[in-house]
Amino acid sequence: MSRIVEIVKVGIAEKDVAEPPKWIRTSGLGSCVGLVLYDEFRKIAGLVHVMLPDSALAKSGIQNPSKYADTAVKDLIRQMIASGGRRGFLKAKLAGGAQMFQFQSATSLMRIGPRNVEAILEQLHQMQIPVVSMDVGGSSGRTIEFDPFTCMMHIKTVNQGSKTI
Repeated sequence: MSRIVEIVKVGIAEKDVAEPPKWIRTSGLGSCVGLVLYDEFRKIAGLVHVMLPDSALAKSGIQNPSKYADTAVKDLIRQMIASGGRRGFLKAKLAGGAQMFQFQSATSLMRIGPRNVEAILEQLHQMQIPVVSMDVGGSSGRTIEFDPFTCMMHIKTVNQGSKTI
């Protein structure tokens, strides 16, 4: 007998929080990164779908902090604490950051996926949040779902099947 799970959907450059029995999901992770922060004791998880590594890329001020790695991590931490998570108990899992297109000149600007991963890891390091696991890189898109009850991330990778971390 399978149970029906209610899913909180997070779009591109969006964030949200979920508690059991709900799961939280984002799809369309190519060069974008899905970052999950969770408090395994309070059974709460937050997910942000990060598009770009640095808010300095914003042309006219930061309109959406979820879009950029350097602002998204701090913003998600704030939402997690406001929703009942405890700062000292937060852990991270992430997926995405693929290099979706091959370029003749591999300038740093064209490495959006790897730069997203690097920027998020740097923010997590600065905020002293441990990374429990990650599934990043490659050249295929991903969809992730996170269950706040089990603290498991389910990843579907295009043409590569599924795994759980």
